[in-house]
Amino acid sequence: MERKLAWEKYSNEELNKVFDFANEYKKFVTECKTERECAKYAVELAKANGFVDINELIANKTQLKPNDKVYVMNMDKTVAFYVIGTEAIENGLNIIGAHIDSPRLDLKQNPLYEDSDLALLETHYYGGVKKYQWVALPLALHGVVALKDGSVVNVVIGEDASDPVIGVSDLLIHLATEQLEKKGNKVVEGEDLNILVGNMPLSTADKDAKEKVKSNILAILKDKYGIEEEDFLSAELEAVPAGPARDYGIDRSMIMAYGHDDRVCAYPSFKAILSVNNPKKTCVCILADKEEIGSVGATGMQSRFFENATAEVMNAANQYSDLALRRALKNSSMLSADVSSAYDPNYPSVSEKKNAAYLGRGIVFLKYTGSRGKSGSNDANAEFVAKLRKMCDDNNVSFQTAELGKVDLGGGGTIAYMLANYGMNVIDCGVAVQNMHAPWEVISKVDLYEALNCYSTFFKED
Repeated sequence: MERKLAWEKYSNEELNKVFDFANEYKKFVTECKTERECAKYAVELAKANGFVDINELIANKTQLKPNDKVYVMNMDKTVAFYVIGTEAIENGLNIIGAHIDSPRLDLKQNPLYEDSDLALLETHYYGGVKKYQWVALPLALHGVVALKDGSVVNVVIGEDASDPVIGVSDLLIHLATEQLEKKGNKVVEGEDLNILVGNMPLSTADKDAKEKVKSNILAILKDKYGIEEEDFLSAELEAVPAGPARDYGIDRSMIMAYGHDDRVCAYPSFKAILSVNNPKKTCVCILADKEEIGSVGATGMQSRFFENATAEVMNAANQYSDLALRRALKNSSMLSADVSSAYDPNYPSVSEKKNAAYLGRGIVFLKYTGSRGKSGSNDANAEFVAKLRKMCDDNNVSFQTAELGKVDLGGGGTIAYMLANYGMNVIDCGVAVQNMHAPWEVISKVDLYEALNCYSTFFKED
């Protein structure tokens, strides 16, 4: 069954809403290129819309009541937003979970060195990347440096028009005969993703001093940010593509940006929770970290963060018991808001066209992900899929269903199966993306808007 283009249902006047929301999103995805930046942006906007830090309620011993709005932050990288419903929380929550980390190049703990009068930074790539895509590309540096005095310095270099950019060099075609004979995963190796950051020596250095170019970089960092070389030990600095999100296509129907995976789902899910008022069921939006490396660690969804946060919310609402928490999680419904691979006519052999996602045909439901025999998959129940079909059809939400590539070629993982471990209904539901995991990814503006419609409608479900 072929789905129609979502564009076709909108009048010219209605299309203005599609493009206005796209402009909002472009601002977000331009300004927020790390998980910390996304979490901070979301919290600031949530506070302006009436959300309160759960720790304030705990300190003041304030009891939550229906329609109260709270958030729980975890290490400045993962955050959950709750709008309290009129029903008991143990009857279940309506949850949308997206992730706000994206593939990138992380600086090593001892990154800075000098070689052949050049200053460079060593990196360790994060997430699944084609390493050859990250060379000869303008990069920016985002992140934080934690100092021994307890202060944290925010760093952004390469985004302002007056800023310099940095990057990883590539081998010129004239000398690349041997390089081009290598397999794609060996054309550029991980240890070769070293970022060039300087060539000018420190002017005040002694003539016989060593590593004068490196010293100059350290002097600049000291002057601008007050950091020393040793401070790299407690830094989280990420090299990402420099520059803003841009309209893509002569018709401006698409957006090219870094980090669509998964901020193109995170932003509409977060905007949807901001508009929730007086829900019957408690609604939750989770913006999670570490999905690109398996959702591990204290800020990933394999941690107890969400369970603990929900326990705190239930306790503040005077509804907590261990059994009530277990029931709440089991009785919940969740959309794992993560992207899907869009069909690309340049590479048709990897997709099965009847079960592929397409740009412009609306939100994508993946009943299962996994790989080769659905290994590692959350396979959503048919009854839950039927309920979501009805929800979309009744509310004029354009949707499509898909798999991630051909049976023995594709596959992938999201946070879906982790929440499904609680026994709740979960399905992957997100936006189709071309160039996924490349430095610059592409989405359709109408799919972004259908994601907002879908997520907003889901929060209203009983």
